Amino acid sequence: MTYVIAQPCVDVKDRACVEECPVDCIYEGRRSLYIHPDECVDCGACEPVCPVEAIFYEDDVPSPWAEYTRANAEFFDRIGSPGGAAKLGLIEHDHPLVAALPPNAQEG
Repeated sequence: MTYVIAQPCVDVKDRACVEECPVDCIYEGRRSLYIHPDECVDCGACEPVCPVEAIFYEDDVPSPWAEYTRANAEFFDRIGSPGGAAKLGLIEHDHPLVAALPPNAQEG
């Protein structure tokens, strides 16, 4: 099991979760953050610090955002398991589910 970042993160990317993650498993795409399912240790440190409540335990993802569980995993099909987000920085792509969304009105 793992944690999942859902639609409320799109175009927000607050990054408080990145700072809190003890294993550096939250990666930054162009429009959203993604949790690597193989690197996440299920500690839950990221969930309470997310200001837009976009992070859920895999079994608790609300049904309207259920496809984000698959999207978080598939985001890593291109890059594999790098073993830490900090060394990669911004990854210049998003999962097609995220890329297809209209711009979020919250975007600065």
